[in-house]
Amino acid sequence: MDDETPTLSSTLELVRWIGWAQRKAGEDWIRARELSHEQAFVLGHLVRHPGSSQRDIAEVSRTSAASVSSLLQGLERRDLVERRTEDGNARTKRVYATALGTDLIAGFETAMAEADDVILTPLDQSERDTLHALLTKLTAHLPQPTR
Repeated sequence: MDDETPTLSSTLELVRWIGWAQRKAGEDWIRARELSHEQAFVLGHLVRHPGSSQRDIAEVSRTSAASVSSLLQGLERRDLVERRTEDGNARTKRVYATALGTDLIAGFETAMAEADDVILTPLDQSERDTLHALLTKLTAHLPQPTR
């Protein structure tokens, strides 16, 4: 092992390493579609919540309205989202993923399930079940992630 490779030995360091491998698989999948993490997140949100307002998107993405506006402009240029005025109120626009945007991110969950399977390859089903039970026990008393 070279000097730049960290020695990971504690249990939680190993858990973080697994999380890193999973995150990298997701980032690689997103990057292959020429999206940023934020763009992919917003597209996924819009597929699940069509017609979200920019304010809704800013809240769920934990960013500013100005950042959301810029992000949506980039997605609009690629025809991945569209903003529509509804109910005759020109100041209120709802945002929708286009068919192209929906198709672009389709399969993310499947890709992540495949990445999880690759990560867990060294374990047989009994070991996977034991790991799952142990991690469930550990996380039972922790605050739930908000996203």
